[in-house]
Amino acid sequence: MNPKLASAIAGIGLVVVATPVVAHHSFAAEYDANKQVTVKGSVTRIEWTNPHTHVYIDVKDDKGNMTNLKFELASPLVLLQCGWTARLLNVGDEVTVEGAMAKDGANRANARVVTLADGRRVSAGSSGGDLPSK
Repeated sequence: MNPKLASAIAGIGLVVVATPVVAHHSFAAEYDANKQVTVKGSVTRIEWTNPHTHVYIDVKDDKGNMTNLKFELASPLVLLQCGWTARLLNVGDEVTVEGAMAKDGANRANARVVTLADGRRVSAGSSGGDLPSK
């Protein structure tokens, strides 16, 4: 095999393998553990994607203004291991989410616990922590 071609193939392989590692981030890089939040609202969208699942929730503030917050959860596989199913949460469901807000002030947060309308509390499986003991 041509040495230049072998080097090119090896270089492409390294880029492909390293890309997910570079793209992933730590909790502390994006979220502020000191900005804890608990919100109640209606689910507007669910994205079952890797490396993280995202749930969007419409939340009213004290003045009645509606804000759509994006919550990051663990990967779909980790959520399955935490007892989630694709039908556990649906658009329109009323939920309460506990987590930590983004450091940059954006309307996004890392979810820690999701409380469903029937009162069940499920872990978001994220690096922000597990279900707190009560």
